[in-house]
Amino acid sequence: MNKAIEDVPFEPVKITGDTPTMRLFSLLEQIVSQERQFSLQDLVDSTDLPKPTLHRMLQQLEQARMLVRDADGRHYCIGERLRRFAENLLLNDTKHGARHAVLKALVDELGESCNLTALSGSEVLYLDRVETEAPLRFYLRPGSRVPVHCSASGKVLLAQMPPAQRRRLLAHAPMEQFTPNTIQSLDELEQDCERVREQGYAFDNEEFLPGLFCVAVLVPRKEGGRSNLAIATQAPIMRMTPDKALQALPALRRAASALMEIEAQYEK
Repeated sequence: MNKAIEDVPFEPVKITGDTPTMRLFSLLEQIVSQERQFSLQDLVDSTDLPKPTLHRMLQQLEQARMLVRDADGRHYCIGERLRRFAENLLLNDTKHGARHAVLKALVDELGESCNLTALSGSEVLYLDRVETEAPLRFYLRPGSRVPVHCSASGKVLLAQMPPAQRRRLLAHAPMEQFTPNTIQSLDELEQDCERVREQGYAFDNEEFLPGLFCVAVLVPRKEGGRSNLAIATQAPIMRMTPDKALQALPALRRAASALMEIEAQYEK
């Protein structure tokens, strides 16, 4: 692991709960809120729990495949079972109807397919999608996944992260080339993410599928902080150009604001 990353202090963790199960859940809740991998010693230094207790709790979470150890054997990261659990919550939560109505209104306004996505590891997960009625379209259903490095939504979600975290996330992700326009290196992607951060939107100009253009914006959190939602519209290049995509930005941002209000309402 990068030494600079290791030196970043692990934020203080408060473990609460009246039962062992609730304390285990509290530990897991605090772990996933961090922006880095962690070691047993990180938890010892940032909690008031004894080392043997924390070691036993980490063993339980590892056995349940909620956490996995990094290649160095000392650091932990999110396990596949916990990732799938989080994805199922996103796909099936009670906000679906309200979110879907926003997407439907956006499709009616723009006349092109629109989707709501979230970051899942090194991929973008489609939480919802409404298709255009236009005869030529690219069909992607909710639950579909696309690589983060060649999607507009993926780039707006990555652009929020510090560079070191982006590189850590993508260090072992294959940057497969799907078209001649696909970004093929971390340095190139880093430059693109910096542009996205400054502009507030991202393009996918035939980077994932030949003939497909996409523009995406972030769905902000009302209370601030990092969001894991992006909204996008996409169309064949014969109907969408960079100039037309820029004209869609006001509608996309209005929809993003509406989704922000929905998220805030359900968080109360």
